[in-house]
Amino acid sequence: MNFDFNDDQHEIKRTARDLLAKRSTFAAVREAAEAGAYDDGLWTELVGLGWPGIAIAEEHGGGGLGTLELAILLEEAGYAMAGSPLLATALAAFVIQEAGSDEQKAAWLPKLASGESTGALGTVSGGEAALVPDADGADVIVLVEGASATLIARADADVTPVDAIDPTRRYARVAAGGDALPGDATPGIDRGLIAIAAELTGVSQRALDMTLEYVKDRKQFDMPVGAFQAVSHKCAEMLLATEGARSATYAAAWSADADPSSLREAALLAKVAASDGGREVTAAAIQMHGGIGFTWEADVHWLFKRAQLDAALLGGSSGHRKALAGLVGARLAAA
Repeated sequence: MNFDFNDDQHEIKRTARDLLAKRSTFAAVREAAEAGAYDDGLWTELVGLGWPGIAIAEEHGGGGLGTLELAILLEEAGYAMAGSPLLATALAAFVIQEAGSDEQKAAWLPKLASGESTGALGTVSGGEAALVPDADGADVIVLVEGASATLIARADADVTPVDAIDPTRRYARVAAGGDALPGDATPGIDRGLIAIAAELTGVSQRALDMTLEYVKDRKQFDMPVGAFQAVSHKCAEMLLATEGARSATYAAAWSADADPSSLREAALLAKVAASDGGREVTAAAIQMHGGIGFTWEADVHWLFKRAQLDAALLGGSSGHRKALAGLVGARLAAA
């Protein structure tokens, strides 16, 4: 059995890596973060390549590909720390496509697919969604609470920008409200968990690559610090966490497209693996960079901050573990 990407998927990955390596350098990430604004030119290029609509059905103006292809793009976007509303728009589109009425789908999915409009998705608790990526600049905001979701146009939403620890992305607090989506939002939320896990996988890989480069170059006692056992063991743990996140994420993306009956369990597992892995790997990267690692000048802190916020999106690991345990327990009880 071949577990590799097919030729088209390899081409998607190569194109994304090459483009973002040129357009989203860490110098550009730093400039955008300090300015508090995205590079509109980058978003225009991503729209021109059809990225916002890659996982939206053709009948709604999208590319008609799958969660797997979107995960490939988002892993590369996470690797480059690309500042854009791509993830937020994909999250909103997933829930509208799965739970929206025909009218809601017709009103918003073609616009999201074309990049004419952007979206955002948040989780409601206590009457508001406290941390919604890119909500302030979105045209449509989807709020989920359990398996239910509501949709609200930005002009009608109560949105308050929030200064979060991750300045590479815009965040906001959104009051609950809007028109109900009539369907079950769970499948869309699950695909959203996979999307976030994919970005976290890219963040982890970039942190690992930067760390390996540093410990090979940095010397103590006339030896690269990577030659010391404690450092090499920590790098091995970073690799294990990154590969674990990648395996779980792509298994879940495959389930979303080929075996929806296993989607819920696979998505929860992917989000837990990627969230825990992302936080551990980026923290280790800062440690392995030594005295410079925690300074503003060192780029690894961008990765650490993104990992912390991504890990919290659509629920933290403890809640996902509880849900996962319930699913596994129910399956075993029924066996």
